[in-house]
Amino acid sequence: MRVLTFLIILFLCSCSFFEEDITEVVIARVEDKHLLEKDIAGIVPPETSNEDSVLIIDNYIQGWIKDNLILHKAELNLKENQKDVKKQLEDYRRSLIIYSYEKELIKQRLDTLISKEEIQVFYEENDQNFELKDDIVKVRYLKVNKKAPQLKKIRKLYKSNKAEEIEKLKELAHQYGEKFHLNDEQWIFFDELKNEVPINVSQTKGYLKNIKNIEVEDSLSFYFVRIKDYRLKKDLSPLSFEKQNIKNIIINKRKLSLINKIRSELYQEAFMNKDVEIYENKNDEK
Repeated sequence: MRVLTFLIILFLCSCSFFEEDITEVVIARVEDKHLLEKDIAGIVPPETSNEDSVLIIDNYIQGWIKDNLILHKAELNLKENQKDVKKQLEDYRRSLIIYSYEKELIKQRLDTLISKEEIQVFYEENDQNFELKDDIVKVRYLKVNKKAPQLKKIRKLYKSNKAEEIEKLKELAHQYGEKFHLNDEQWIFFDELKNEVPINVSQTKGYLKNIKNIEVEDSLSFYFVRIKDYRLKKDLSPLSFEKQNIKNIIINKRKLSLINKIRSELYQEAFMNKDVEIYENKNDEK
């Protein structure tokens, strides 16, 4: 395919000598459109191997040909009003300018501070929207090589709730843990835990209700798991799990409110300064 492409390129280049209005080297042609040598200048990054350079240029040429073939078909088959994109381009340009300006105003004027009380109120007033889609757990777990020292100590400490023993567990985890998660105040998806620890669960509710401390192993490692708390799919999602989501919702509501306020202020100011007029429709007077 690559050899054929270069034969075509050589042929097209030779053809270019017979076209008076084309003075530059032609790489490819689709109907009356020509891909020139200067058009592909710079598409290959420096220090690219010859093989990769050929592949990059070949892919670019093939893409250019396909794009212009479909464009040619569109030009032939679409109605004139469908091909007139001036209004769409102007609408798009206007939308981009408005978006950029409003984005800058939001950056300057948006209040992004959200109190704990505001988050709590929003959570309580919208609790019907915070149904869990998956099971979540508060958990600590460690994966430790079977040959690691201090296994007996780790086996004791991972079950503990004493602050000083948890600190010691963290030290051992950093020394000997292959993988670990010790922040048992943070909610994580139960599936994330199952991806890290080879536990076999047939019935999630019964398992989480009855099992707190888990020790499993594979050929190389021991896994130590302590489940501190859990919530099941379709339960009310905990506030701590939804905190960031609620912040994002409140911020987005503030953005919309601020934009509406800015637009309203501009509207009122423009009428006061007589920069805007609405003319009566003469047809309505008849």
